[in-house]
Amino acid sequence: MSNKILIIDDDLNIHEVLRLYFAREDYQLVFAENGSLGLDRFRQEKPDVVILDIMLPIINGWEVCQLIRKDSNVPILMLTSKDTSEDKLMGFDYGADDYVIKPFDPKEIVARVRALLKRVANFSESQSMDTYNQNYNPNVLKAGSITVNYETYEVLVNQKPVELTPKEIQLLFFLLKHPKIVFTRNQLLNKVWGDEYYGETRTVDVHVKRLREKLGDTNGVQLKTVWGVGYKIEVM
Repeated sequence: MSNKILIIDDDLNIHEVLRLYFAREDYQLVFAENGSLGLDRFRQEKPDVVILDIMLPIINGWEVCQLIRKDSNVPILMLTSKDTSEDKLMGFDYGADDYVIKPFDPKEIVARVRALLKRVANFSESQSMDTYNQNYNPNVLKAGSITVNYETYEVLVNQKPVELTPKEIQLLFFLLKHPKIVFTRNQLLNKVWGDEYYGETRTVDVHVKRLREKLGDTNGVQLKTVWGVGYKIEVM
C-alpha cells in the first residue's frame, strides 16, 4: 500500500510541481488550499506525511501544526517562504519535523519525505508503536537508551534513573525534540532559559559538559559540539 502525502498550500502551482515529482514515486497525494480544509483532509485521509505552508488562508500553518500535534505524531514538513531562524525555531517548537524554505528544489522535498517515512518506519519497528496511536505522549521522549519524561522530570539511561537538575532536563528534552538541528548558544539560552535570562552563554557550555558526564557516551545518543556554531543531538 502506497504512502499518502497531504499537501496544504494555497499556491496551486506548488501543487502541480509536487504532483509532477511525486508521480515518479509510489505515493498517493491529497491537496488542500487553506488551513481549514487541510485539517478536514487530515482527519478524513489520515496521511503518512503532511507538507504544510505557514501563510495559509482561514487558519495559518502554525495553528494547523499545533492542532495536528494534539492528535497525531505524523511527520510534518513545513514548506514556507518564512526564512528567519526565529521562524524555523518556531516551526520546530510547534511540532514540525522538518523545515524547508521556498523557493525549493522539488527533488529535495521528495528526498526529505522519503527520509521522514524511513524514520517513522524504523521507529515503529523498534518501538512497536503506530504513528497515530492516541496514547502517544509528547512529553516523553525516547532516544537510544535514554528516556526523558518531561511531566515527572525523570531521566532513565538503560532503564536506570539518572540524577539531572531541572535545567539539564529541560536542555536535554529540547535538543532531543530537534535531533540533528544545530542551535547556537544564544538560541538555547532563549529557548531553555527564556527571554528574561541575561547571563553569559558559557552557562550553556557548563550544562552541556554536565550532561555529557552524567549521561555517558554509550547510550546511542551523542551531544555534539559544532565548532563556531553551537550544539546538536545525534541519535545513532
